[in-house]
Amino acid sequence: MELTELRDKIDVIDKQIVELYEERMGISEQVAEYKIGTGKKVFDKEREEEKLRKVKAMAHNEFNRHGIVELFEQIMSMSRKLQYKMLTEKGSMGRLPFIEADTLDKEKARVVFPGAEGAYTQEAMMQYFGKDVNCFHVDTFRDAMIAIDEGSADYAVLPIENSTAGIVNEIYDMLVEFENYIVGEQIIRIEHCLMAVPGTKIDEIQTIYSHPQSLMQSARYLQEHASWKQISMNNNAFAAKKVAKDQDRTQAAIASAHAAETYGLEILEKGVNQSSTNSTRFIIVTNRKIFLRDAGKVSICFEVPHESGSLYHMLSHFIYNNLNMNKIESRPLEDRNWEYRFFIDFDGNLADEAVKNALRGLREEARNLRILGNY
Repeated sequence: MELTELRDKIDVIDKQIVELYEERMGISEQVAEYKIGTGKKVFDKEREEEKLRKVKAMAHNEFNRHGIVELFEQIMSMSRKLQYKMLTEKGSMGRLPFIEADTLDKEKARVVFPGAEGAYTQEAMMQYFGKDVNCFHVDTFRDAMIAIDEGSADYAVLPIENSTAGIVNEIYDMLVEFENYIVGEQIIRIEHCLMAVPGTKIDEIQTIYSHPQSLMQSARYLQEHASWKQISMNNNAFAAKKVAKDQDRTQAAIASAHAAETYGLEILEKGVNQSSTNSTRFIIVTNRKIFLRDAGKVSICFEVPHESGSLYHMLSHFIYNNLNMNKIESRPLEDRNWEYRFFIDFDGNLADEAVKNALRGLREEARNLRILGNY
């Protein structure tokens, strides 16, 4: 047969497939109406697995069996999404446990930041809340999380991602551990400076103190001084504070210009981090389930079954609802080898119907879905 004849035959079959697909989706609407009336869950895993076994057995070779399973997984996925959409439109999905607010009360807020005076977190906090913010500092990220969890602070400012060094793993893990929520973010440009006791010459330096990520971000510069011993600190400001306290000209710190000013250190070199566009994203966290009316980004996390295609099916909820996913990260699950928790940022507001629809589908199909914030 000529190619055009073969294509004509395919066109006829495709028309039949479309007609049958639309007929099937029409029945899915009736199924959704039934489930709305009875409160029955949309996702029936056992029913779908049984259906896949049956249609797989109808195919005549292994290649077709694999293809039929993939095809029907997609068909059933679209059927579920239609049903979720109808549930949302009928108001049957229930309310999300977040309260909408017009603004954050920044003037009366008490804010905690990890580190010491002069830390980048302090800079981020002042940019977000203003220089007159009522604040205090604690030693560690965990201490800051505990402070808002217990109510001694209204908000905490925490670094979550650097444009050069990547994510701060500890923060991602603690967002799951604590019942705290993201309500804002602040991005600041990072310029690391080499600083020491006034009068110190570079050739006197033997030891460098800084946060591990700052040392990593300054690796190219530090390679030029391979004899220097590098010692990690919990925070850049702690490093500057130690050098100022010890008054030892063999010591230097890598920290911000603000830290040098705070502790009376002399900046020996500016911009020792290799990237001139280096920035850090900080999140504003609280223990209240609130989101701003004009919030435009949603952060969530969930786990998926350790099965082929499971993550793909979860991500399809964003595609179907026309939601732009702009970040995905994974963290290993404790005591479960080779299984992961996924963290996703996507554009939207918790009041949007498309967001509600996507979250409804994810809540039914993923494991341990959590909304981390809308900001």
